[in-house]
Amino acid sequence: MDDKQNANPTILSLSDLPSRRRESAVKRRDHGGTGLFDALLPRYSPLHDPFDQPTPSSSDDSDNDSVDDIDEQEVYDLISSISDPEHPLSLGSLAVVNLPDICIQPPTSPYSNISTVVVDITPTITHCSLATVIGLGVRVRLEQALPPRFRVDVRIKKGTHSTDEAVNKQLADKERVAAALENGTLMGVLRKMLSTCE
Repeated sequence: MDDKQNANPTILSLSDLPSRRRESAVKRRDHGGTGLFDALLPRYSPLHDPFDQPTPSSSDDSDNDSVDDIDEQEVYDLISSISDPEHPLSLGSLAVVNLPDICIQPPTSPYSNISTVVVDITPTITHCSLATVIGLGVRVRLEQALPPRFRVDVRIKKGTHSTDEAVNKQLADKERVAAALENGTLMGVLRKMLSTCE
């Protein structure tokens, strides 16, 4: 049996992690919701996506109407503070999530505005029993925090887990993910993991 090695030799200090956090992200948390993931929801009207780029018919002098597009750094900021289910450390400080392992793919069709956020996660050990739970936590965080024009694809980085193909199959199966989110015990673990998110 060949032993796979992970590139996670040290725990990183939070101050050493790449970040572009904004105070507005913290202020968005309290919007009066009552659901489990309400604190993760961005404040926007479903009829208007604030991240959409202005159309060419918009006036060029309205600089206040343009909004920065979401990039890999912003995605990293959303998920790096998720706490590991086994350790009192964040996924960013354990290098389970890394900025170079995040990719935003443009729409595949000229008739669609749906982009895909791909996140490769690196478990701390090759036989991590909670790799699926970590992947599910990352997926839930992004699905709740990003606008609807994004699809989320969370994967275990190839060669970093002994059963990466099986875990990736579970994370990609929408029915399995939905069933997992109905499990009360698992939801308790996810709540704890996501409680550290800003």
